[in-house]
Amino acid sequence: MSKPSTPDLIRQVASHALNAVENLLLEWLPEGTRKGREWLARNTARGDRHAGSFGVSMDTGRWNDFADDAAHGGDLVSLLAYLRGCRQVEAAQEIDQRLALGLFDSSSLDVELLQKRIQANDEARQLASQVELQRLQKKHGDAANQAAKLWKMAKSADRQHNYLQAKGLPPLQLRQLSQGRLLVPLCCEGRLVNLQIIDDTGVKRFLTGGRVQSCYSPLGKVDNGCRLYICEGWATGATLHIHTGSPVICAMNAGNLKPVAVAMRERYGESVELVIAGDDDRQTLGNPGRTAANRAANAANALVLFPDWPTDAPAELSDFNDLHLWRSQHKKNQL
Repeated sequence: MSKPSTPDLIRQVASHALNAVENLLLEWLPEGTRKGREWLARNTARGDRHAGSFGVSMDTGRWNDFADDAAHGGDLVSLLAYLRGCRQVEAAQEIDQRLALGLFDSSSLDVELLQKRIQANDEARQLASQVELQRLQKKHGDAANQAAKLWKMAKSADRQHNYLQAKGLPPLQLRQLSQGRLLVPLCCEGRLVNLQIIDDTGVKRFLTGGRVQSCYSPLGKVDNGCRLYICEGWATGATLHIHTGSPVICAMNAGNLKPVAVAMRERYGESVELVIAGDDDRQTLGNPGRTAANRAANAANALVLFPDWPTDAPAELSDFNDLHLWRSQHKKNQL
């Protein structure tokens, strides 16, 4: 009978580890908390201050740090290796000993050959990761430079622009290029890194290669003690900003709500009252807007708010701008 290979042993350990997932996570990430079938914690490997950006699935062992694109893995062995800063075989051996699995038998392994293979594989992965990171950083840098040039050459947006008229909004800080192209700024840590371009028909796109995850479009000034809203699109954010006077952070899409909310909590701590103003996609299976907003609120320890629909409001309305437009038209019809 052939001896199991090292990758096979690591996979077996990862599978067995799921049977003791909660106990292991309590030991490795003791400040974490269980939210449903996900373990939310501080990333001790990079020393972040607040739980929420780092999550581990208790069903599969998959883990991810929304504040660090390079920090993710598919099982509990890779998680322990990341937290310990060691090789996966060493993490697997630690789990094997901790759970008394007996899968690793030193007599069945050529340790010296194993270590050489592991080192060679690690070096190859690190090199590939560095190359990919450099490629991604260049794409992001090129897009940020393009964003800065376009923003500088653009003029203040025309309040008669078709998109603004359709949304019933003033241009606020938006700028405009030729052919009716609106520019919505996307920032990261206060720096312009990308643009959302909205054409005269309302079609939206981001600059090719530009960052989107964890980036946002800000409206208003954030002060200590203020209420800070986080929402999806710019039109929703502008509506909230105008009607409340509070600062708003536009995450641009539902999938970006959670990383942006976590980033804002890490940036401002408890000095602001964080409120996730979610979309209510009532006619979409699973209501992705409400689901994403609740997840973001849980991750960032924030309040969550949804539109309060009147009984006669059409079911296809989903966000705060929709509600604003409907109410405005409703008042006109009653005059």
